[in-house]
Amino acid sequence: MVKNPTPPGQHGTRKKGRRNASAFGAELREKQNIRLLYGLSETQLGNYASAAKKRKTGVMADNLVESLEQRLDNAVFRAGFGISRSISHNLVTYGHMTLNGKPVSMPSLRIKKGDVIGIRVQSAPLGLFKDVDERFKKYVPPKWIEVDKTAKTATVIGVPTREDSQINQDLKLVVQYYSR
Repeated sequence: MVKNPTPPGQHGTRKKGRRNASAFGAELREKQNIRLLYGLSETQLGNYASAAKKRKTGVMADNLVESLEQRLDNAVFRAGFGISRSISHNLVTYGHMTLNGKPVSMPSLRIKKGDVIGIRVQSAPLGLFKDVDERFKKYVPPKWIEVDKTAKTATVIGVPTREDSQINQDLKLVVQYYSR
């Protein structure tokens, strides 16, 4: 007697307990991946999507990525100050970073061309930034950020693009989710 690896019937080929995702399910999964990647709440991502939709120029997916990449906490991560987006979010929230020489504690601030991001003087001797020099030696920042490794500052020299974001998710599905 030979045991068949699948249960009998037309539905026996799928894994037990797991259904194929619908189009809505795929859109929802991609949206949740973007939300978790950037550490945003549902409302925040919805606001970014509606703002990207209202912009007159460009594709909505590109506008969405540009808005997400221009958050201060993401720029701190992209510049190499934090080893992850969540750590970078905390660095900004607890006031360890400066924007144009002024301490900031709002991670959702939108940065623009010419802004300078740095480490607050009082926070520099803390253990949080001991390995920044080692990280800067190995790290190559994206084209839209220029890092001064000796002064430990980062200057925004351009606008982030979709290629710079390194997002592996299908943004068309996220746009379709918010177009409903």
